[in-house]
Amino acid sequence: MAIRNIIKDGDDILLKKSKLVTQIDEKTIQLLEDMKETLKKADGVGLAAVQVGALRRVAIIFDSNAVNPKDRIIELINPEIIHQSGTQRDLEGCLSFPGKYGEVTRPMVVKVKALTRDGKTKTYIGEGLIARAFCHEIDHMDGIVFGERVEKWVNVR
Repeated sequence: MAIRNIIKDGDDILLKKSKLVTQIDEKTIQLLEDMKETLKKADGVGLAAVQVGALRRVAIIFDSNAVNPKDRIIELINPEIIHQSGTQRDLEGCLSFPGKYGEVTRPMVVKVKALTRDGKTKTYIGEGLIARAFCHEIDHMDGIVFGERVEKWVNVR
């Protein structure tokens, strides 16, 4: 496992659309493991592969509320939102935009379908922060950075 550099605002790769993963191989597994270490070191909530320079539809989310420690990291390969409901407006930040925060409206509940590292399809339901993270990371895969969604920038100290 390796800690990868997180790409920062201004790098054009963040604006590119990520490619579908067509084969879950050792490189994909290594990417997931590296992303876990990188996210842990950065103390973040989520990380998309594009943020570490890999244009693949892969993301991980840290769920601190998971009862089972094994479930604290949600791995998403080729995720797609299949349902969303409600709204929430809250402060959001991004590891690629250090020190910048803004108010963003997102769905309150998001249902996502994705592949696991074993190639099985799994459905996840996220509420609140996890719903926000699902949307944020899938936006990254579509070349959309959170600054495009910010309704009001907030100065946080």
